[in-house]
Amino acid sequence: MNDAQKRWLPFELHTHTFHSDGKQTLLELAEGAKALGFSGVALTDHNTMTGLAGKEHVSRQTGVEIIPGLEWTTFFGHMVTLGIKEYVDWRNLSPFHLHRGIEDVHRQGGLAGVAHPFRVGSPMCTGCFWEFEVSDWRQIDYIEVWSGLFPSIQRINARAFAFWTDLLNRGFRIAATSGRDWHVPGPVSEPVSATFLGLSAAAANPESQPLADAAVDALRHGAASVSVGPLPLLSVRTEDGRELAGIGEAVMIPQGEPRKAVLASLSVDFAARDGQWELQKRTVEFRLNSNRGELAATELSRDRPVATCPIDASGVTWLRGEMYGVMHGVHTMIGFTNPIYFDIH
Repeated sequence: MNDAQKRWLPFELHTHTFHSDGKQTLLELAEGAKALGFSGVALTDHNTMTGLAGKEHVSRQTGVEIIPGLEWTTFFGHMVTLGIKEYVDWRNLSPFHLHRGIEDVHRQGGLAGVAHPFRVGSPMCTGCFWEFEVSDWRQIDYIEVWSGLFPSIQRINARAFAFWTDLLNRGFRIAATSGRDWHVPGPVSEPVSATFLGLSAAAANPESQPLADAAVDALRHGAASVSVGPLPLLSVRTEDGRELAGIGEAVMIPQGEPRKAVLASLSVDFAARDGQWELQKRTVEFRLNSNRGELAATELSRDRPVATCPIDASGVTWLRGEMYGVMHGVHTMIGFTNPIYFDIH
């Protein structure tokens, strides 16, 4: 599906209330999320789901969707689980038996994601550094590659982003998200990241599917784009204009058919969470990166928010967009899309 045909909504996917180590109620969290332009939050308290009591009332009162979740907090790493209906016990997880817990999450239709894998561990943050042995990365649904405020300038996040890229190069199709790890209410002075999830028009209809479930499904299929500013989007089509794939989708190439040039459609939605961020230059640089390295780059702005770049798809297995700009006096990555994949069948 064309990304423009999806409804891209901003979510915060890693939060806490006083039911674990946060200092806010669920209502305060939702009110804070609304003030920051979020459509929804995932409540991921440490090893408990008691904070979700009354979430329907909070959603009706604030208009902010609440995705049920839980952060497994162990000595060997933290894992955020989303979209689960019932508590999943974390206490029998050893460094070598992580998949037992993941299977329980998947049985409920939920997602399991690695949280802040390179954050400093004990004694500063017990278990924050990821030490679980993952025997099959295909069972991991996503990695929180951006954590905290103004995440792109943090070294731990650069490591996580590079780790995710290496997994993509090894052939694993794992989504990437951001997570503030939000504990405390109140205003912030640093850029706040959002994970935009691409919902189809039908999926976003609450009569056909609850918004929280539609958001989890979008992430399950890799329809996610991350930004501290405007929303970067990416799709590919043939030279004659036929749509091939959007974010999280795969371009199907018949066996034996040579990979020809395709057109990459790059766009930036500058209206997304407008007023919640400020760029210090009128333009952003949009780069196309892949397993073959950088393939193209162009500048986009409110006056020119869309561009088309021909690329040679030979040898390409994944393709993503990366958006760079100047915030708080720093030139840095301010957003990225999840990949489009290339399949031979």
